[in-house]
Amino acid sequence: MKSRVHPKYKTKYHVRNWASYERALVERGDVTVWLSPDAIAAWKPEAGGRRGGQRKYSDLAIETGLTLRLLFHLPLRQAEGFLTSLFRLMGLNLRVPDHTTLSRRGQHLDVNLHHPPRAERMHLLIDSTGLSTFGEGEWAAAKHGGHGTRGWRKLHLGVNRSGVIVAQALTDATTDDALTGITLVGAVEGNVASVTADPAYDTIAFYDAATEHGAQVVVPPAKTARLSQRRPRSRARDRTIRRITKMGRRRWKKEAGYHRQARVENAFFRYKSILDDRLRGRTRAAQEVESVLACNVLNRMTELGRPESFVISR
Repeated sequence: MKSRVHPKYKTKYHVRNWASYERALVERGDVTVWLSPDAIAAWKPEAGGRRGGQRKYSDLAIETGLTLRLLFHLPLRQAEGFLTSLFRLMGLNLRVPDHTTLSRRGQHLDVNLHHPPRAERMHLLIDSTGLSTFGEGEWAAAKHGGHGTRGWRKLHLGVNRSGVIVAQALTDATTDDALTGITLVGAVEGNVASVTADPAYDTIAFYDAATEHGAQVVVPPAKTARLSQRRPRSRARDRTIRRITKMGRRRWKKEAGYHRQARVENAFFRYKSILDDRLRGRTRAAQEVESVLACNVLNRMTELGRPESFVISR
C-alpha cells in the first residue's frame, strides 16, 4: 500500500566538507585533557572571609569532575579515581574532590549554558523528550506487582539551525510543553527570526510570546483548529489556519520550512546516544545541574565541526 503521508521521492544530500567534518567526529572521542594556567590557579578557591572551615575546591573543580563523570559514564567514585590518575599523568600537584564532595556540591552548583554567540537573527527550534530517573523500574514492577518507582523528567531544548543548544529546561513529566516553550523563547538572547515547534505548542500564549520577539511562528495547528471567535485572539495563528485551509497541510509545512524541526530531534538523539537516556542525579537540583552540563558537552562537540550539506537530487 502506498503511503499517503510521505512523498514518493526522497531528497538526497551531499556533505561538501566531509574531510574536516570526519576529523571533527574523531576529535569528539579524543581523551587528551589539559588545564590552562588560569584553571590551575582557580582550582582552589580564595578565602571566603567567613568563620569556620573554608572550601577546599572551587566551583570550577566541581564542574570539571562532574563533566568528566557525565562524559565517560562513570560513577562518582570512579570519577574521583579518573581525575586522580589524570593529574598524576599530567604531573599536577592538585587535590581531587572526593565522591562525597562531588555529590554534595553538585546539587548547589551554579552552571550556565555555554554556546557560541551569533550575530545574525536566530531560527529557534523547540521540542521536549523524556529522561528516566533513578528507581526500581519495570523489572521490579513485573516481579513484585505494581508500577515500580522509576519516574521521568522532561527535557526541553531550544536549538538553532546549526544544532547548537541555546536554551534548555528540565521539568516534571506532567509540565505543559507550551508553557515551558514560552520560557525558552524568553531565555534566548538576541533577535529571533522564527520559532518552530510541533502541534503541542499550538497555544495563543505561545504565539504571543514568540511574536513579541518579532519572530515568525511555525507551529502546525491541530486538525480541528478553528479561527479565533473571541478574545484572546492571535492574528498569527489565524493566518496559519487560513493558509493551511487554502493550500493543505503538507504544502504549508514545505513552504514554512517545518522540516527543520528535525534539527532538534537530532539534538535529542545525540544527547541520548552520546551521554545517556536517564538522569544519574538523585535529587531535583542535581538533575538540573546534570542536564546543563550535558548540553554544554554537546555544544562543545558541535563547535569542533559541523557538516555542510546541499541537495543533489530528488
